[in-house]
Amino acid sequence: MDFRINKPRRFYRLLRVPGRLVLGLIGKADSLWNSLRLTRRRAPLSFSCAASGFSRPYRPSTASTTASEEDRRLCSSIREATVAHNRNNVTRTAAYLNMYQSHPELQWAFLAHLVSRNGGWSMTDLKGQWLPGLIDESFASSLFNMLEASNSLIFGDAYPQLKLYAEGIRLNRDLSYLLPEFAVSSFMTPFWERFRLDQDPVPLAIALIVNEQHFIQSRVVEDADYKRDVFDSFVFRSQPLLQLNQIVFPLWRDSRVADVIPMRLVGRVLENFEDLHERVEFGKSLYGILFGYPDVHKAIWAFASSIPHTGSRADYWPHRFSNDRTAKAGGTPGDPNVAAGQSRPSMWLSPPLAEAWPDQALRQPQTADWFARHDDAMKYVKPPKLHRIIDMTHEHLFGQHKLQAALLLERSFMNGANNRRTGRG
Repeated sequence: MDFRINKPRRFYRLLRVPGRLVLGLIGKADSLWNSLRLTRRRAPLSFSCAASGFSRPYRPSTASTTASEEDRRLCSSIREATVAHNRNNVTRTAAYLNMYQSHPELQWAFLAHLVSRNGGWSMTDLKGQWLPGLIDESFASSLFNMLEASNSLIFGDAYPQLKLYAEGIRLNRDLSYLLPEFAVSSFMTPFWERFRLDQDPVPLAIALIVNEQHFIQSRVVEDADYKRDVFDSFVFRSQPLLQLNQIVFPLWRDSRVADVIPMRLVGRVLENFEDLHERVEFGKSLYGILFGYPDVHKAIWAFASSIPHTGSRADYWPHRFSNDRTAKAGGTPGDPNVAAGQSRPSMWLSPPLAEAWPDQALRQPQTADWFARHDDAMKYVKPPKLHRIIDMTHEHLFGQHKLQAALLLERSFMNGANNRRTGRG
């Protein structure tokens, strides 16, 4: 095919991309209006008097040497359930939701379910429409391994705590004394003990946010291999510039309406994953969005309880994303170029997790108590701030268009370089 014929077509495709970016900027005004509409009604997320004055220094805890045979059987059963549910991101995400459905007082479980959904979407993005053209397979595998480690380590630490509480309710016993059997940080024990007494969900949820982010700090963020292969890489450090570290919660629309009016999204953008303080405050802000605004919570719950998690972004935007590699809608998903400037949006490939990545062997975590290194962690145990600007619908679409623009520019540059080498440019 004569390159001179294709050259104007490539040029016009590149011209269309800025138009999409401008539309994304205009959409921010719409997001502002919807944010204010969604946050009109608030729910209090304050601490009880007892919890608000709660503080304690680090005290090492050890597993009991006098556990009864019944306790040992119970702990063994919880370990088996944890391993079974920790098979992959899809099974973990379902386990969190089932726990919240059974015990809605465990608000952190619902937050974990939604964040885990986002983790799965990030995993499948690595095999989706845009990223395979921007990063090599080696880095994609390293990034997946980091995401999988964070996801599985948090589940392996948190799920036994949730399950132990659930078993305590079933047996009408406080089983907090068994937390050391699962190498749970001593930071958590008094929060679970207090929760059994006052059933105040807010301090426990905040404590779990603090606990899990500290738990992965040394095991993932400060790990030498992940630091070399992921965190110190140019690609990873360029992500905040594109604002692609998005956590989004879909707001349910009936399926009969969603095809015409897509689901809106709320959420936040995490700029620096390596910053422990930012991750903790980010988690608290997500918790505030989820439980601080009743209208938002109702719509998110309707989505989560209606749409099983598959790892594909088609779960929430089936009008934009396709989980079928062979599907065609205004262009083939395998050709990102056709997605630019179409009057009818092209479908963007977002495969389910089962097709994107195989199950991974579980990593055995370090058993050291993080609280010994971070005994100032109580400073985070405060009610979350309720942000008013939470609508991410246009920001999320804008992020996809920025990825698309980056890929088109990359391909245009590579085509130009190839043509100069062959004398056809």
